[in-house]
Amino acid sequence: MPKINVYLPDDLAEAVKEAGVPVSAVCQRALEQAVRRVTAIRQTVLSDLNLDVPTGAMTHLTAKMRTVIKLAADQAEGAGVGTEHLLAGMLTEGTNLALHVLRAMDIDLEQVKRDLARHQPPPAERTGAGAESPAPRSFSGPAANALEFAANEAISLGHNYVGCEHLLLGLVAEPDGTAGQVLRALGVEPRLARRAVTAALAGYVHLRAQTQQADPAAESQGLAALIRNELQPLVQRLERLEEHVGLGT
Repeated sequence: MPKINVYLPDDLAEAVKEAGVPVSAVCQRALEQAVRRVTAIRQTVLSDLNLDVPTGAMTHLTAKMRTVIKLAADQAEGAGVGTEHLLAGMLTEGTNLALHVLRAMDIDLEQVKRDLARHQPPPAERTGAGAESPAPRSFSGPAANALEFAANEAISLGHNYVGCEHLLLGLVAEPDGTAGQVLRALGVEPRLARRAVTAALAGYVHLRAQTQQADPAAESQGLAALIRNELQPLVQRLERLEEHVGLGT
């Protein structure tokens, strides 16, 4: 039987040894679940989906994530769904955590919409060779990759669900999709985005408890402040690195 090495941080490895956790069995089970989830997303055909009553891997999607996919399919107007439609669906949904993250990164959502619109082919050309040329009622190659990346991001964070924040990371990481190109051009660098999502998730539950009686605007502002505080040290390190590289050239 083939072997796969699993590397753990020293403190976790020591804790695993002390607890006597069956590493091989745990890893095998986790990998089986991850493979099933990613494979199901890869094989998804939109016409087969009932997002109101999700089945299979779709049960792992949050309600907002399912809404985003439905909006993306609607915007694709019966054609294949590309990453640009997924990002547009995320923007149209309007209340998901990914948008809080983008705002905290000082990304103008209206600018994202304008840049996406510039990348859209004219209506008469949408049934032809569009930006990502997906088959009708299916995901384009880049869109399928972005969804796989989103599932993998959720798995790596130890989450048993896939939400819009994971989709944001998947879109940014996908190298060929229109959405990733638009986001990266506006400064949504993958490492900063992952740091921002991690900060948002870490502070979200605590913040909700503090602002349950507050209005949504206050909650959004508080979450943005949390993310910015977490991002600031990384931004400063990147700026120092850029200055150093600039001096050396």
